[in-house]
Amino acid sequence: MTHPDLRLQTLERWLGEDLGLRPERVSVASADASFRRYFRAHLPGGATRIVMDAPPEHEDIGPYLRVAGLLQRIGVHVPAVHAVDAARGFVLLEDLGSTPYLGALREPGRADALYADALEALCLIQSRGAEAAATLAPYDAAVLQREMALMPEWFAARHLGLELSAADRGLIDEACARLAAAVLEQPVVFVHRDYHSRNLMALPQGGPGIIDFQDALAGPVAYDPVSLLKDCYIRWPRAQVESWLRGYRGRLRAAGAASLCGASEREFLRWFDLAGAQRHLKVLGIFARLWWRDGKPGYLDDLPLTLDYLLDACARLPELAELGAWLAREAAPRLAAANLRARAAVERR
Repeated sequence: MTHPDLRLQTLERWLGEDLGLRPERVSVASADASFRRYFRAHLPGGATRIVMDAPPEHEDIGPYLRVAGLLQRIGVHVPAVHAVDAARGFVLLEDLGSTPYLGALREPGRADALYADALEALCLIQSRGAEAAATLAPYDAAVLQREMALMPEWFAARHLGLELSAADRGLIDEACARLAAAVLEQPVVFVHRDYHSRNLMALPQGGPGIIDFQDALAGPVAYDPVSLLKDCYIRWPRAQVESWLRGYRGRLRAAGAASLCGASEREFLRWFDLAGAQRHLKVLGIFARLWWRDGKPGYLDDLPLTLDYLLDACARLPELAELGAWLAREAAPRLAAANLRARAAVERR
């Protein structure tokens, strides 16, 4: 028996009765890894709007609205906010279209231009965003450590079925502590925290439309560049990634933000790999948790690339060599079988 979607019915009444928009239809636009959903309202005459559905008992729309305002003032393209019902958790937004970077990047010959636009927008955020960043909570050691702790709990123990010994936990904890300390040595900027191909929209007029920014913090300069260029959903050759990163460092210097660039290209690249190791430790845990806790299997296929990125970073960073050896020995050989078990469980549901 199919149960009625009561929140969708309430949302449709809000659009029609409260806002007077009278949409011809409301269709699903997307859902994300949280409780938020997004619908597309098709209005008379062909115009469209996006409606965010953020149940107040699970989601607070305040951070979204606040960060949207900060990014608009910096000068990048985020969805314009047309109406808000804070009590019910509805937000009426500009429609940035249906072409995320992930699909556009797979079209031959488009990657360089798309990344140039995305890196230019990121340069604006980092070079002009000091005042905005000062209003954000810090991406501090507690947050970094809390994120990395998801890996042993959800990826290693729950997904791979590893029984972690005291020695295993000690090795992981020591590596994470070193990594957090090293990441915190980087210059602090406005950090989107998920600046990647699923949260950037390819717009007809050029430049990316930026979404899913509500978790922004003030943190390490290399975090957003590595989210973009070592994206968990698409892989590029290392030489190409380093070339884009060198170009980005040059953009920062040209924008008068030399203080964010490190003493050399080598140091900036090291920052990049350190931030990537922290991020990919976190993401392994998040992707596994989305399946085991939330029943969302859609990210399981992204675990192998995420683990590959982490193994590569560990091989480049001497302080993570022991962690890399442990992951190569204990985690990598078990991942394919763990994913097969999870997919079988999905099919049985």
